[in-house]
Amino acid sequence: MRVAIPLSGDQMFPDLGAHYSTEMIAASGAYSQATYKHSKLPLRIFEAARIATAVINGCIVCRNWRAERDVSFMGLDGGVINNGDVPDEAFYQAVLANDLTALTDKERVAVIFAQRMGNDPQGLASDDTFWAEVKTHLTDAEIVDLAYCTACWIGLGRVAHVLGSDTACNIPTHKMAA
Repeated sequence: MRVAIPLSGDQMFPDLGAHYSTEMIAASGAYSQATYKHSKLPLRIFEAARIATAVINGCIVCRNWRAERDVSFMGLDGGVINNGDVPDEAFYQAVLANDLTALTDKERVAVIFAQRMGNDPQGLASDDTFWAEVKTHLTDAEIVDLAYCTACWIGLGRVAHVLGSDTACNIPTHKMAA
């Protein structure tokens, strides 16, 4: 960790909010919860974009996170994990390797959207050709949902990685993955 945070053995995540910027960290937690609880995206699209963002951010927790398996550690029951087919591990490994060949067109477009939002938001905003492709595969409601989910992952994943809290995760499945 790059900032001092006492961590007890039974905590899943370092509790930055108990020591610093309490209100802002509480708001970020609410944003993260809302993303997993209220997204209407199909789970495979949600996870494809999320993993693509994790690669950009370098966040270890995010790269190892599997929504269907791990969302209960957030205290949630349901939400986006009820939105369709659950990706298998081959799906995750392909997106981690930026191999989009086995993805559907909607999943592929969501990954590219997340990558461009994370790496080149100005280029994404002005690329009319890509927007035409996006609009052939995603509804306006899906685009807005995807943009806000991706914004959450970009911001909070980068904070976790920059502060080093992504290395202090005590989620059992993450310890096994490490």
